[in-house]
Amino acid sequence: MSDANGAPPKKHYDCLKCPAYCCTYARIDVTKRDIARLARHFGIDFETAKERFTKFREGDQVLRHKKDRIFETSCIFLDSETRRCTIYNARPGVCHTYPEASRCGYYEFLRWERKFQDDPDFIPLSRE
Repeated sequence: MSDANGAPPKKHYDCLKCPAYCCTYARIDVTKRDIARLARHFGIDFETAKERFTKFREGDQVLRHKKDRIFETSCIFLDSETRRCTIYNARPGVCHTYPEASRCGYYEFLRWERKFQDDPDFIPLSRE
């Protein structure tokens, strides 16, 4: 996505201030190209990467999840402490392009909550 001059849209969010909400989406779709990138990153073959890091969900190949202390589950590549991607340079294309707009809806919600709660570090609590 770009503006009339061909420049990418200016971001109105800061991923470093987010608890990685997008990494907790139940469906993080991956393509064959994404799996090949993961295989190269880890120095393993395509089939091993596919089996180890992905599963089928509703007929589509998606990244596996793990338990998460803030949200119920998260992408297996999310560092639970830093809330950052551990495979950033090898991340799937869908992660590369997210949120495909100049604003991230979750970040806007989180920013509002932090202002409303008068707590600049507010993070939603897990359901447990």
